[in-house]
Amino acid sequence: MKSLLLVVMLLVSCQAVAQPAAHFKGETISIHIGYPAGGAPDLYFRVLARHYARHIPGNPTVIPKNMPGAGTLRAANYLYNVAAKDGTELGNFSSSAAVEPLMDNDQARFDATKFSWVGSMNQEINLCGIWQRPDAPTSFQDMLKRETVFASSGGLTSFGYQHPLIFRNIFGANIKMVSGYPGLPQAFIAVQRGEAHGMCGLVRTHIRTLWSKEWQEGRFKIIVQMGPKTTDALGPVPSIFDFVTSEDVRKVLAFHFNTKLLGRPLAGPPGIPAARLAVLRKAFVDTMNDREFLADADKANLDIDPATHTQVEQLLAQFADYPKAVIEQAKAAITR
Repeated sequence: MKSLLLVVMLLVSCQAVAQPAAHFKGETISIHIGYPAGGAPDLYFRVLARHYARHIPGNPTVIPKNMPGAGTLRAANYLYNVAAKDGTELGNFSSSAAVEPLMDNDQARFDATKFSWVGSMNQEINLCGIWQRPDAPTSFQDMLKRETVFASSGGLTSFGYQHPLIFRNIFGANIKMVSGYPGLPQAFIAVQRGEAHGMCGLVRTHIRTLWSKEWQEGRFKIIVQMGPKTTDALGPVPSIFDFVTSEDVRKVLAFHFNTKLLGRPLAGPPGIPAARLAVLRKAFVDTMNDREFLADADKANLDIDPATHTQVEQLLAQFADYPKAVIEQAKAAITR
């Protein structure tokens, strides 16, 4: 009897130890947002934080925290090298930052394929816009014929900085950059003041929530869209792939723009216990299908087009297997 009681106690003890591995009762989950407060990425993850906990066993507290810097590399490096590996710290960074290790950027201190990927909230389409004044281009073709100045609020790995470089290095455009603005709103004000002609790295949420009136009145014109998908939500805007002149150019553009599957990715550090990671992944999928969440996202003008962790991992594996020649051409395309 004594030995039987010992076995029962041991089983109960094991269950008590195993239970917290997949449940988060009484815990706090931080979502580190690699962008400043107030922009579209910040809004996405604040809306997620309001609903995510309801789908996680134990209903933990979920807190969004801004961690901007270095074109979101600061958040990516923190997650990979510093964050707790128990599922209580997750984060977001840009898809361009995710491939920076392939660009031999020594500031990207991580292997993107080893993050504990949870999923992506949206498969994004990026946009470039020009403020319409007499000295400004009126179309992408027009931009290729004259000097154009772009304002950028992010670091050197941000879309706002890299996409104009692609116009310059791939298409031969006469591009100049004005960078260092603390956020997109400040960069947009600079464009309005005439410090630059336009901005890149925009998404539909930016236009609909921040500059809808300027766009609708024709003062801010979208001239090109970038990504494997296209949209007519902002009118007949050409795709960057419409201007491809060779298969080599198409491969380089695909390297840079197919990452849009990672429009709003959510990841944790390597090494999160499998049971807890499985819970976080399932909760993410459940949240993406939650009516209250979708209504909240729609109210905030957020596009929700999710990708699973499996899709994210498959994409990153494809990038890791790109031929070296294509990667070298892709690096040249964003030469500063």
